[in-house]
Amino acid sequence: MIQETRHSIAEILSRQPMFRGLSEIELAQISAGSREFRVKKNEVIFHKGDTPEGMHVVVMGQMKLALPSSQGVEKIVHMCGPGATFGEAVVFLDKPYPVSAQAMTEGLILLVTKRVLLDAMDANSMLCRKMLASLSSRLHELLGDMESCTLRTSMQRVVCFLIQSAPANGNPVFDIVLQSSKQNIASQLNLAPETFSRVLGDLSDKGLIKVKGRTITVLDRQLLGGFSA
Repeated sequence: MIQETRHSIAEILSRQPMFRGLSEIELAQISAGSREFRVKKNEVIFHKGDTPEGMHVVVMGQMKLALPSSQGVEKIVHMCGPGATFGEAVVFLDKPYPVSAQAMTEGLILLVTKRVLLDAMDANSMLCRKMLASLSSRLHELLGDMESCTLRTSMQRVVCFLIQSAPANGNPVFDIVLQSSKQNIASQLNLAPETFSRVLGDLSDKGLIKVKGRTITVLDRQLLGGFSA
């Protein structure tokens, strides 16, 4: 990580979902034990096996959590965007990081130290509930990933990814701008990059999507959804 910035950490914390609703005094106490960092694209935030310092909060940018291997191949476990947190589970377990974290874009992250985080949770039951909800949501995502890897075809995995990326307005035609490379998305779906590209090509040939660079246009949401059944 590079140098700390000079913005108000308390103000930034107040805008993050995890800390909304806390009092000014509580935010001031948490910010006193927090650090704010600018990260460069591809910068490693921590390696697998490092000792955790605290919980990270993504303010801007995209961060990648991945399992590296000795062969140089990695499995992407999670992509974290603005408002997301990561590293909180190992703080409670007193264990090393089981994954590595890397910035996929330039970004801004906060590090809330372990001691400050635990003290804040002791003092505020609402924060405890939010933390529990965050960890529970992460567990559901991991179970979904397991289902995708073991029970779904490559076509079903890609279609589910596209449907889950759809806007909430329900429009039958919509654009998806990929926030990461196709290689990274393929890793998330436990697919080889060439398989991901082939499935996109098949869907394009069927007239269900159009692909231009990192923009995927879904031409018929309902028909596309039928391929995930």
